[in-house]
Amino acid sequence: MAELERAPKGVIFDCDGVMIDSTGANRQFYNLILDHYGLPPMRPDQERYAFMATSRQALEMLLPASLHKDIDRMGREIVNYRKQIMPLVKIFPGFLDFVGDLHNHGIRMAVLTNRTAAGMQSVLDIFSLPPYFDPVVTASSGTPKPDPAGAQSILAAWQCSAEDALYIGDSDVDRRTARAAGIPFVALSPAGTLTGDYTVASYAALERLVRPALDPS
Repeated sequence: MAELERAPKGVIFDCDGVMIDSTGANRQFYNLILDHYGLPPMRPDQERYAFMATSRQALEMLLPASLHKDIDRMGREIVNYRKQIMPLVKIFPGFLDFVGDLHNHGIRMAVLTNRTAAGMQSVLDIFSLPPYFDPVVTASSGTPKPDPAGAQSILAAWQCSAEDALYIGDSDVDRRTARAAGIPFVALSPAGTLTGDYTVASYAALERLVRPALDPS
């Protein structure tokens, strides 16, 4: 694996699959809506798409066109997000220690996610995540990934060049976003199915990648 030559000035995190393990929660969310309309649960290929897409994109793929006009209200009216979904979401092991270490070294952090603003705020609130992440850019901005506009807006807010940042993601959508914005990409891939400029399987491995650059001898 390539070595990190210098400490980044800022690190951009995807949310699902990077900050949190939400695989079971996402599956539950979409399958509850499908069941409400008498439709079968997601197939594996549908799951793979739904987990990378915005909720609207996923529901447009899963539901017949006659229901698309109701998509905006489905999540509120069919699913009790806090009771039925959030208990299935877990913080990734090592994430909190890693971001605490970055914070202690003065590294800026942001979130770039295809969650809605409300969905992302639920994650921040329920897990009482530390206030390290600024800005937090969501699909509610109108330019979901892989459009690089969200990543570029973060760099602009930081007054940081793409080369001085890192983007940590777990999907090809993240990789495409990072490449379009010119940001070095760290693939967090426990199963080894995704590669990037740097590829790690865990936060322990990510810590080993970043540590020499944070504390050069």
